[in-house]
Amino acid sequence: MKSTDSNSRRSFLRRSLGVAGVASAVTALHAFQQEGVEETGEKVQLLSPDGEIVEIDKGYLKPVPDVHIGPQQAREGIPGKKFVMVIDLARCKNLRKCHDACEHMHHCGPNKEFLKILKMQDNDLASPYWQPTMCFHCDHPPCVKVCPVDATFKRTDGIVLIDTTRCIGCRFCMVACPYSARTFDWSEPDISDDVRQQPYSPETSVPPKMGTVSKCDFCPDTVRKGEMPHCVSACPNGVFYFGDENEDAVSNGSDTVRLSTLLRDRAGYRFLEDMGTKPRVYYLPPVNRSFPFEDDEFTQPKDE
Repeated sequence: MKSTDSNSRRSFLRRSLGVAGVASAVTALHAFQQEGVEETGEKVQLLSPDGEIVEIDKGYLKPVPDVHIGPQQAREGIPGKKFVMVIDLARCKNLRKCHDACEHMHHCGPNKEFLKILKMQDNDLASPYWQPTMCFHCDHPPCVKVCPVDATFKRTDGIVLIDTTRCIGCRFCMVACPYSARTFDWSEPDISDDVRQQPYSPETSVPPKMGTVSKCDFCPDTVRKGEMPHCVSACPNGVFYFGDENEDAVSNGSDTVRLSTLLRDRAGYRFLEDMGTKPRVYYLPPVNRSFPFEDDEFTQPKDE
């Protein structure tokens, strides 16, 4: 599977650049490059302004300074963007790197998870598989509709966030969410004084606050800087693709592909889509898996 995927990606990139021709590829590269930049030797794949996939040195990416985004600014979203995630179930081995990175960056306690790795099995005869599950940032979010104080809100860029300065802890949103994606801080969070004194923003979900609801936020603070959400960058197997639906492009950090092509060719679907919530997270079926399923409950021989 790994070799086939690699060959397929290389073929896709060759076709993309071949159609445009050498001249247009050179033009696209010049759009990203600037003079006086020291190259790092690390290559990344990006979409050029002309819609071509090009490979450039990471040194040409302009760093974005850290800017604190307050609760009111966080409600506006990033202009022109419509963020989307695709999860390739065939690549997931339950390494939990995504889970640990998420918990570390959001300072989650031992009983608080924004990202769960669920063990799924469609029927008795089917093989089980691992399914990373988080907030799906629905286009029709029931959590937003039931919040009486406008603490939960939907942004123009597709992200659903929670403002804990408004949250009164009624937990109506937790009841309304069909995916059980939200958690509640019943006690004072166990965090350091440095974290506790950080300026709060719904874009970081930090610092957490007792008596309020929290969840996966798609890491909009890192996305603003042109970086991937922490779960995407932490996964060594390229399980998570993240990008902009308006640009029809998603990336897992090493490969950048067309969103529409990926969903069409790999039969992408959304979890519990019949609920009518229109999640912004898609799944690719766990077929031709990169790894065998490993779990004591399923790998131990059954008694005859």
